[in-house]
Amino acid sequence: MQRVFRSCETLDKKCYASYGLTEDILMEHAATGMEQYIRAHFPKGSSVLIVAGLGNNGADGIALARLLYGDYEVKLYLPFGVKSPMAKLQLSRAQALGIEKEEEAEDADVIVDAIFGAGINRLMDDQTILLIHKLNSFEGFKIACDIPTGVGEDGSLMPLAFNAGITLTMGAYKEALYLDESKDVVGKIERISLGLSSSLYETESHTFVLEPGDMKLPVRRKEVTHKGTFGHAAIFTGEKEGAGIMAGTAATRFGAGLTTLVNHEKIMVPPCLMHASTVPETASALAIGMGLGDYFDIDFLQKYVICSHLPIVLDADAFSSLPLLSIVEQRDREIVLTPHPKEFVSLWKLLTGEILKVSEVQSKRFEMVRMFNHRYPHVTLLLKGANTLIMQEENLYINPLGCSKLSKGGSGDVLSGLIVSLLAQGYPAIDAAIQGSLALVTAAKNYSGSSYAMLATDLIDEVARLELY
Repeated sequence: MQRVFRSCETLDKKCYASYGLTEDILMEHAATGMEQYIRAHFPKGSSVLIVAGLGNNGADGIALARLLYGDYEVKLYLPFGVKSPMAKLQLSRAQALGIEKEEEAEDADVIVDAIFGAGINRLMDDQTILLIHKLNSFEGFKIACDIPTGVGEDGSLMPLAFNAGITLTMGAYKEALYLDESKDVVGKIERISLGLSSSLYETESHTFVLEPGDMKLPVRRKEVTHKGTFGHAAIFTGEKEGAGIMAGTAATRFGAGLTTLVNHEKIMVPPCLMHASTVPETASALAIGMGLGDYFDIDFLQKYVICSHLPIVLDADAFSSLPLLSIVEQRDREIVLTPHPKEFVSLWKLLTGEILKVSEVQSKRFEMVRMFNHRYPHVTLLLKGANTLIMQEENLYINPLGCSKLSKGGSGDVLSGLIVSLLAQGYPAIDAAIQGSLALVTAAKNYSGSSYAMLATDLIDEVARLELY
């Protein structure tokens, strides 16, 4: 995992004050990083359109033009001229090589957006809007320098933004790149070094972005074991029993030694699952909410769920039940909540009386997760989305590895099953949430069928193969 920062301004200043690295030196490394990416992915002779703004992001682009000139067909377009001292300096260097400014932006093999960089904090004017429209219409591969134009400094997406295939961000990863609404325009994200190790450039951070290598599967290496060694997950099934069955199957697939579906009636369950009308005495973790409805009466929930000491996952219908949500007040219990934005609105209203809008949750996802964590720091909150956010105590983890294959009913039930499986096996809540989330997105990525075709049961099958990759 890598550290994530709200802004890199203080990190840059540390370089100036502590290491004697000037703004010019950092800029040269930023441009060199972009140059290396282009050289690695596009042959010499390719055309490269660089659209540079009037400030230091534009200066990065102008420096890139100089580094590519001679080997590539460089087209440098300065729609607003240059204004910052560094932009003027870089332009003088480029012109000394013979680089001429283009009168218009024309399509190329590569289009580089170096207009605004670290995020614009105002609405774009008409000239910029027309320019972005034009750039987006081009067929060349699109690269954003630091942050795509049209993505605000807080990550909010303006009505129009540069549609990057990749964003090459400078120095460190930034929160603004991980807001759900801007995911489609940011594209892939790669960090460019500014001439020193990340350990020296970065300061402490409590926000992290997860990577594929962070996944740690519950691999069985000991030979002297029995089913009780790997825990017993109890999953409450209610009005829509299929949700509980999928969660239970996922829990068993992910290593739980035993999985029991709790339901008052006789239901048909897969042979790998057990059924009981109450929570088994050997249960080591609970999950409730998936397809629950109003199935269980309050006395039953009070006895077997609310007053239990067992680690628990709350999902789906649990977020419209004030008695079940009272569990978040328990500080001596491992608790994981897995709402999507609409469910977060419901749980927050029940817990605080404050009414939020789904659009507000989506546009302020980091703020919302931190707001919940401030009130309930001991609870692990997993806010679902294109970039899933997971937080407990002071630490916030971003899982950006999901895909639209997961946008189908049942995916959340599988996630709850994966998490409760790990809780049953003794994982702390934060680790169970992180690893369950990583297993889910990796399973979806590995699914080889059509992007629209994946079922929750396919996800479970892919979970069974994760150790083989």
